[in-house]
Amino acid sequence: MQTNQLQLLFLFLMVSIMASQAQVIDTTKTTQDSNKKVTDSIKVDSVKVKKSLLTDIIETTAKDYKRFARKENKLYLYNEAEINYQDYNIKAGQIVVNNNNNMVFAAGIVDSTGSYTQRPIFEQGSNVVEPDSLVFNFDSKKAIVYNSRTKQGAFNVKSRVSKRVNDSTYYSADAIFTTDDDLEDPDYYFRGRKIKFVPDKKIVTSWVNMYIADVPTPLGLPFGYFPLTDKQASGFIIPSFGENANRGFFLQNGGYYFAINDYVDLALFGDYYSNGSYGFRAETNYNVRYRFNGNFNLRIEKLLSEERGFPNFSEQSIFNLRWSHNQDSKASPNSRFSASVNLGSSNFYRQSVNQNNTGNFLNNTLNSSVSFSKTFDGEPQMNLNLTATHSQNTNTQQINMTLPTLQFSVGRIFPLAPKSGVKKGAIENINLQYNVRAENRIRTSDSLFFKPQMFRDAQVGARHSIPISTNFKIFKHFSVSASTNLEEVWTLKSIKQDFNPTTRQVVRDTLNNFDRYLTYNFSSSIGTTVYGKVNFGDDKKIKAIRHVMRPSIGYNINPGFDQYYDEYIRPGIAGAEDEIIEYSRFEGTLYGAPNNRFSNGISFSLTNDFEAKVRKKDSTLTGEDRWEKRKLLNNLSFSTNYDIAADSLNLSEIAVRASIPVVKDKLTINAIGSLNIYALDNNNRLIDKLNIENGGSLFRLTRGNLSFNYALDSRTLFGKDDEDDDKKSDNKTSESALNGGRDDNLFGSSEPLNTTNNRKNNKDKPKSEKENKLYNYNIPWSLNLAYTLTYNNRARENEIGSHSIMFSGDVELSPNWSVGVSSGFDLKDKGFTFTQFRFSRDLNTWRMNFNWTPFGTRKSWFFFIGIKASVLSDIKYDKNRERDRQL
Repeated sequence: MQTNQLQLLFLFLMVSIMASQAQVIDTTKTTQDSNKKVTDSIKVDSVKVKKSLLTDIIETTAKDYKRFARKENKLYLYNEAEINYQDYNIKAGQIVVNNNNNMVFAAGIVDSTGSYTQRPIFEQGSNVVEPDSLVFNFDSKKAIVYNSRTKQGAFNVKSRVSKRVNDSTYYSADAIFTTDDDLEDPDYYFRGRKIKFVPDKKIVTSWVNMYIADVPTPLGLPFGYFPLTDKQASGFIIPSFGENANRGFFLQNGGYYFAINDYVDLALFGDYYSNGSYGFRAETNYNVRYRFNGNFNLRIEKLLSEERGFPNFSEQSIFNLRWSHNQDSKASPNSRFSASVNLGSSNFYRQSVNQNNTGNFLNNTLNSSVSFSKTFDGEPQMNLNLTATHSQNTNTQQINMTLPTLQFSVGRIFPLAPKSGVKKGAIENINLQYNVRAENRIRTSDSLFFKPQMFRDAQVGARHSIPISTNFKIFKHFSVSASTNLEEVWTLKSIKQDFNPTTRQVVRDTLNNFDRYLTYNFSSSIGTTVYGKVNFGDDKKIKAIRHVMRPSIGYNINPGFDQYYDEYIRPGIAGAEDEIIEYSRFEGTLYGAPNNRFSNGISFSLTNDFEAKVRKKDSTLTGEDRWEKRKLLNNLSFSTNYDIAADSLNLSEIAVRASIPVVKDKLTINAIGSLNIYALDNNNRLIDKLNIENGGSLFRLTRGNLSFNYALDSRTLFGKDDEDDDKKSDNKTSESALNGGRDDNLFGSSEPLNTTNNRKNNKDKPKSEKENKLYNYNIPWSLNLAYTLTYNNRARENEIGSHSIMFSGDVELSPNWSVGVSSGFDLKDKGFTFTQFRFSRDLNTWRMNFNWTPFGTRKSWFFFIGIKASVLSDIKYDKNRERDRQL
């Protein structure tokens, strides 16, 4: 009976369910079609269907299984589980999706060894979080993350508990952040109790202090602000502090950085010393892609030594200006503007307290050039060039400038050439050009630089020239050229000289008027090329030797232009004859006076090249591939000139030059010398008598120079790999080269104190497989050598003018230790030249440098240690012992 009742009850429930389903379906059809009338007498259910909060499809995958628990309304994913929803992606060992509240729980799994693996990875766009576990709500987009690991800008962050409020805000408790890639055992980190993250913008913390090797340090702040943006941003630059023996305590390199826009920035720095000295520096970089780029640097320093009132007190103002500008070749094919400027006080690099520029200190020369050139297309082509130049000797403090130099030229014209076909013969090859060069040349000293007197003493002039030339061949093998040059010089000043018999002095008056003179000359030459070859056979190591000779004979005539010369009489003393003094009114002008001495000379030159065809070491090669060309002696040349019109000493010195390749593309010895055939008298003056007739040799060596540069490194001996190429490319241009020094560090490295070391190589170098192996062979090293020898014997000095060898080398003792030295030895005076030792230690996220000059006028040392990441560049320690600038 009870069974029948249960069956009836079950049947009743089934009918009710089916009726209710039919009711819902009918209602749906009725509401969708508004044109039909509702005929069903059953009323529409007034209860509204709840809209789902999920606005997109959830895609799920798992390696082992996906299980949906209907009673719990949950989805379980296990082993390599993954969920994709909108721009969210969650990967974990196990994931549980609760459909009741749209919550997701993700965690790792424990493998057979008991290790916790497949930790969750939560990604939203470019933000990635790797926690131990997390809970995420699809509706509110909020999350709670446990033991998360994420990268925010340059920082790697690890938090015990983090709460994600929305896309732009995270809160964390007990978090550490560092630039070290190893979050489990970082070299250093900052620990904050409460932290707020705004991705790609900033990190704001409550009390934060620094830990080094898990040891807390006293470096702490009640709050912290760390920018995360990858874009440049304006902000203050924290100064370095220290003590100077002559100027007291100081703050250096403090200032403000202006991120003006994407094309230009500006950094202002200041230095202050407790004795009243101060310095100012402005640096800017600009770059407009496909148009131009450059940088500008201005330094001004007011230096006081000791205290006012003391006998050693001194005061001086120094400055230096550097500007570099480069124009992209695609910006304007027919015009170009460029600048390379380095000018300032002659003693700036000796006295500046905020840098150690060895390169410029030893070069003793500052050079600048600003130029604009434009080409006018057409027939003939025309070229215009405007240049402002500057050359400054920091020893003599002499300055030469041209403000500006104008050069204009018209391309080569062949007036007698045929309208079509190849030009043949001397007549058809006649061509002419037009050139003009105008200058405003200034010669001054450091003390008068940019003062009115500097411009009053300027020399202005112009030189016009029309060279006419032709060339042709005779007897098929001899090339002949002939040319004449018409030249007219304009000047805005001339002089008038006279002799004052009362004071017995020459009176020299400068006339400010326009004047000009015209000169001309003629020259011709004939030359050929002669080949000689000696064959030894294919079975020899040296198959053949070839000798190439290029002899040339030239003839030139230079008339004397006496019409531009005047005379004055200098009365004799005590009955002596009067002396007639000849002078030109153009003496001392920009281009000088024309030649008043007729010369008629023949020039001789002979150039020789020797090369051999040598068998290659590879025995598998056949045919011509077995051989390679080797230069034995390059450019062995002899040249001299014989003046037919001279009364004596007709033959000039014979110039000898040669290059001897020792190691292919590595070592070439350069030799230069001068030989004289004439003898010397007892007063060491040249006489018109052959040296061999005076008991000497046929030639007398009067001057000689021998030099070479040699670069050698481990890559040359052991081959190279990609990693070595990367290292080489990372150090393309040193600060020494930018400041006028050398890239090979033969003069030592040059870098501004307190700043450059901290800004070099901010990016951590990638850890290669090499670093994980034993570092006991093939240690990277490099060596640069420079040798020079000069000999003087013009007046029987028979002395070595200079004889020295300089070297610079670097050795990587380990992947993180680098040692370098720059030095040299003066073989003449028996002493070491400028010497510098360099020590560098890569401490993973930190960098340590120590530069030491142990002796000499620049005796000093500099120590630096700091974090490499640019975002923390102000966390550093540096100390230096400056050189004595009073020497």
